[in-house]
Amino acid sequence: MSARITLHEKAAKSIGRRHPWFFSGAIKSIKGSPEAGDILQVLTPEGQFAARGYWNPNSQIAIRVLSWQDENINRDFWLGRIRQAIHARGGQPVCRLINAENDYLPGLIVDRYGEWLVLQALTLGIDQRKQMLAALLAEELQPRGIYERSDVDVRSKEGLSEVTGVLWGEEPPDSIEITEHGWRLLVDIKTGQKTGFYLDQRDNRADLYHTLQTHPAEVVLNAFSYTGGFTVAGLAGGAQRVISLDSSEGALELAKQNVALNGFAVNDEDFVVGDVFATLRQYRDAGQTFDAIVLDPPKFAHNASQIDRAARGYKDINLFAIHQLKPGGLLWTFSCSGVISADLFQKIVFGALVDSGREGQIIRRLTSAADHPVALTFPEGDYLKGLVCRVW
Repeated sequence: MSARITLHEKAAKSIGRRHPWFFSGAIKSIKGSPEAGDILQVLTPEGQFAARGYWNPNSQIAIRVLSWQDENINRDFWLGRIRQAIHARGGQPVCRLINAENDYLPGLIVDRYGEWLVLQALTLGIDQRKQMLAALLAEELQPRGIYERSDVDVRSKEGLSEVTGVLWGEEPPDSIEITEHGWRLLVDIKTGQKTGFYLDQRDNRADLYHTLQTHPAEVVLNAFSYTGGFTVAGLAGGAQRVISLDSSEGALELAKQNVALNGFAVNDEDFVVGDVFATLRQYRDAGQTFDAIVLDPPKFAHNASQIDRAARGYKDINLFAIHQLKPGGLLWTFSCSGVISADLFQKIVFGALVDSGREGQIIRRLTSAADHPVALTFPEGDYLKGLVCRVW
């Protein structure tokens, strides 16, 4: 008989809500001698079947639920979940193919870039099965190669080190070309941020493009620009000039290539390597203004203990941006910190507006593209929130 875990009475709410995580404190007893990564039967406090999930006694999240049904977690199970996620994407050639808990495969991220797949194994349970999962993905999609980008900090919480390399098939080139909204973009899936590109911002780049077509902008600032996705969108939307600001010289070099690839002139002075906070302060002191600004910073808060510090950071950059917008100027501002709620983020931007002494309006709320679904039982999956504001 497989090992079984019985939950405390205090876990009853989590069972009822079908939340996919059970923390170590929710465990009442363990029957058997499970090893880390094993799939266990999870029982209610009354001893009834509740779920099946994989186990890691070295993680604060001790059990991640794979199924609330009393079913075997075998090859057919994994293949069924993979097929379900693929079907939901409707054959998109570039997309988030599997979105971890939100696609009922906790700990597994798979992004598709045309002929190439990029896999992230975020947990021990997935790490132990990644070769099998790669083989199933290859069977379903016949990619040229599957590259692993398990080089994320969260793996340390699972007792894992960072890993990158070929999982299946060919090794990808240093950069590959994708198409988004008709724009040509180069992606570095081997060493770029995340899996090489911010796929979750696809619809929001289109939002910038469409808005600038009806609200012409002479000069746009794209802060935390990375490889220039919003830069290309701004130029395609009719902006006469887009300044890309990022701390990574390598990312900006790729941004230049993306601008050139789409037929726009590359002006070196429009690609600024620097700390965004310091550079925004310099722009403020110099009285430089913009018709539109995009703020797409990295995650400022990784857990609840960092919320206050992150809130100060978000407020500072939004205050700088609001100061530097021309009257009637537009601000696209984002937070990808899951622990910063949409309500709190709006309050932070409101606080920055009050401190600026200016007036502002929210004209749109933004979130991730549809290939980043959020499971209703997993609200933590709703990490990206954005506001489009007009400032007077």
